[in-house]
Amino acid sequence: MRLLDQLDLPGDLAGSSPGQLRRLAAEIREEIITTVSRVGGHLGPSLGVVELTIALHAELHSPKDRIVWDVGHQSYPHKLLTGRACDFATIRTRGGLSGFPKPSESDHDAFGTGHSSTSVSVGVGLAEAARISGGPDPGRVVAVIGDGALTGGMAYEGLNQAGHLQTPLIVVLNDNDMSIKKNVGAMSTYLSRLRTDPHLYRLRRDFERRVQRLPGIGERVHAVGEQFKDGVKGALVPGMLFEELGFTYIGVVDGHEIESLRANIRRALKVDGPVLLHVKTVKGKGYGPAEDAPERFHGISPFSVATGKTKPGGPKPMSYTEAFGRALVALAHEDERIVGITAAMAAGTGLDLLEAAFPRRFFDVGIAEGHAVGFAAGLAAAGLRPVVALYSTFLQRAYDQVIHDVCLQDLPVVFAIDRAGLVGEDGPTHHGAFDLSYLRAVPGLTLFVPRDEADLQRLLATALSMDGPVAIRYPRGAGLGVPLPDPLTPLPPSGPWVEVLEEGAGVLLLAVGTGVGVATGAAASLRQSGVTATVAAVRRVKPLDREALLPLLRTHGAVVTLEENAVRGGFGSGVLELLQEEGLLCKVGLVGLPDDYVPHGDIAGLHREIGFCPEAVAARALALL
Repeated sequence: MRLLDQLDLPGDLAGSSPGQLRRLAAEIREEIITTVSRVGGHLGPSLGVVELTIALHAELHSPKDRIVWDVGHQSYPHKLLTGRACDFATIRTRGGLSGFPKPSESDHDAFGTGHSSTSVSVGVGLAEAARISGGPDPGRVVAVIGDGALTGGMAYEGLNQAGHLQTPLIVVLNDNDMSIKKNVGAMSTYLSRLRTDPHLYRLRRDFERRVQRLPGIGERVHAVGEQFKDGVKGALVPGMLFEELGFTYIGVVDGHEIESLRANIRRALKVDGPVLLHVKTVKGKGYGPAEDAPERFHGISPFSVATGKTKPGGPKPMSYTEAFGRALVALAHEDERIVGITAAMAAGTGLDLLEAAFPRRFFDVGIAEGHAVGFAAGLAAAGLRPVVALYSTFLQRAYDQVIHDVCLQDLPVVFAIDRAGLVGEDGPTHHGAFDLSYLRAVPGLTLFVPRDEADLQRLLATALSMDGPVAIRYPRGAGLGVPLPDPLTPLPPSGPWVEVLEEGAGVLLLAVGTGVGVATGAAASLRQSGVTATVAAVRRVKPLDREALLPLLRTHGAVVTLEENAVRGGFGSGVLELLQEEGLLCKVGLVGLPDDYVPHGDIAGLHREIGFCPEAVAARALALL
């Protein structure tokens, strides 16, 4: 019988022998590999922190002591050690465990995460709240953050505040030289030096001990004070940056040696103030294919454990992401001003194709979406044509820069918004549910929604021919398999921005993006009920094409709008605004994502649950009629 099933976890970890903990680590790895091979998920990050998670839970008393997992990609061992081993096979499936920390799922999940670089700020808040509240034993707070997340500015804001307040917070730097792919930037170079020269830390400690023992000199060193200490730090102290921020730096510690980890965690717990524990880990540790290809195994679909290869499926059309990447490379061949920017998501956004073709015109800024947009604004102000490729849910993190740095300046920056709409098993932290709503409110921004991959390529060419800011939002996954445009030319200023696909007399179905396919399916269902529907695909959501839409709205007494976006403030709201401005009266039904956070699960199943499917839309239309 497995220790994972025998022990009362996490409480029994403190008294377990080193041999038992190593055996437990092997069992956890086997469980994670087996489960993720079946349902997919974040394999490499979780395999890399197995020993670290065991050590933390062996020295802490969760949930009184709270662990905040930055992003949460690496939380699978934590789930297995906190009472969820029996349910672990359900992870990322509808009604099962979330793939991220979720307080409603367990008291051991101190905070819900899914986006990067937030853990330090949250940890400072939790620790300071405990200090304000008082109490005899408020517990300790640990923030576990990866070196990739240290490319995000919010992490430094949290470090700065913790150092200023001398917050009793332990920050565990999980350093594996990776985010999703190889890290970039000056911080990565700095950490690489610390990682490859751990003897510097031992040298500094030995030096300090020996100086203190010298008769008379030790006292003089103390008296000389900060100037001498700063000189010693500059020459000998790895982690000087963190020490200057007010942290006690401990490291570099082998993240796969449980006893060493436990000893250093105990040491950190004795410090009355902020501590940074620098831990070196290997992403994908314990599974050869994941160690050899950490980027591919960061998040992976079901695969064969024996070979590491993903399980074959049927042939699929080109994905929207690839269609975007190919079109951008083709357009970059024609216009040397075009540059691409992403935030640690080159392959996920298709910009890896631009990187291969034009490496000097590709920029990966790390997990720093606000900087990505501000950087793009500077490039555009200097005459270039930047394309910022981000996931919808991550562009939310740069909203101020979109408004202030780009749109207020009326700069020609193109936002390529991937993963718009529901993304499936990653759930509410990653669903692209709000971009139409939060972008439609921004003056001066043109907002395109393609209905297929060919439309995406045409609209990208159109956006790069325009003089102001443009956003294009499109879904995750395979396109529709339609022929791609050749040659790739922009649409004229007049559009067409609204295309009537089917003509009818009963109800008007106005759809954008993935809603177009749902609308045509609903029209077929309505025909069986004796109702003919007009189906129109809208390419430009902001500004709406009034000349094309008003004749349609005036000739139909019932309208249903369809969008894979929150219905509050989205495309349907824009249609309602147009009706109000024109004084038109008709029955309107808005179909989209509910005013709630859609859970995780397979996309088709989620669509059925929320009524974003032909049958539900047809029923809605009949109810209006």
